[in-house]
Amino acid sequence: MRVELLHFDGCPNWKVADVRLAEALRMLGRDGSDVEYVRVETAEVADELKFLGSPTIRIDGADPFASGGESVGLACRVYATPGGLAGSPTTAQLLEVLS
Repeated sequence: MRVELLHFDGCPNWKVADVRLAEALRMLGRDGSDVEYVRVETAEVADELKFLGSPTIRIDGADPFASGGESVGLACRVYATPGGLAGSPTTAQLLEVLS
């Protein structure tokens, strides 16, 4: 399984996602070093990668949290979580999509 964490430095939420992603992977018996980090630095690269905002998590090239209505670009992304909108999926949500 290929896991990517796409982000840009101007959005702090990717660090929360990174911690939760590592936790979810540990709970599944996987090493967090499996994560490939992709820093998106320009609008052109965001368009090229179809970057839906920071953080974006892709599993085997697919974004399990995409609804189809998101815009591409350098922006902080929000996720629908059981507790309301947040800047990162919960560990439980990540466990679900990684299992």
